[in-house]
Amino acid sequence: MGKVVCEALIEGGKASAGPPIAPVLGPTGINLYAVVTKINELTADLKGLKVPVTIVADDDTKEFEITVGLPPTSALILKEVNAEKGTGATGTEITGDITFDQVITVARAKDKDLLGSSMTNQVKSVLGTCVSMGVTIDGKDARTVQQEVEQGLYAEKLQS
Repeated sequence: MGKVVCEALIEGGKASAGPPIAPVLGPTGINLYAVVTKINELTADLKGLKVPVTIVADDDTKEFEITVGLPPTSALILKEVNAEKGTGATGTEITGDITFDQVITVARAKDKDLLGSSMTNQVKSVLGTCVSMGVTIDGKDARTVQQEVEQGLYAEKLQS
């Protein structure tokens, strides 16, 4: 048959031989235990986060390759806040508070995925996600911090 591709969103370190992997790879005879073990090995550092995983398997040779993507920006922010989910409504209640350094950490983790060409633009993108999630930065509304970034107040931190 050839190549079989399975794309799934899996909680880091918690892949199982059930759906969504088994229905796609099971009929091919590929060792599901080996696939799941490898996924859990590759995503061990991302426990508690949903991560996109792509499995490309060869139906003939039974060999497989796994690619792990990055979690969404919102998931990385929630990890920093130590919360299960955001508020769901902009500006109503606060999900949590993170430091500006944590915003930079999230921006660096998502470096390849964020559209901004500079760290300043990437940080502003993360701050935009904080706005929609009800996350404050150092006790301030994320919109205020976005304006402060534009005014150059964090220029030194964004250079390092």
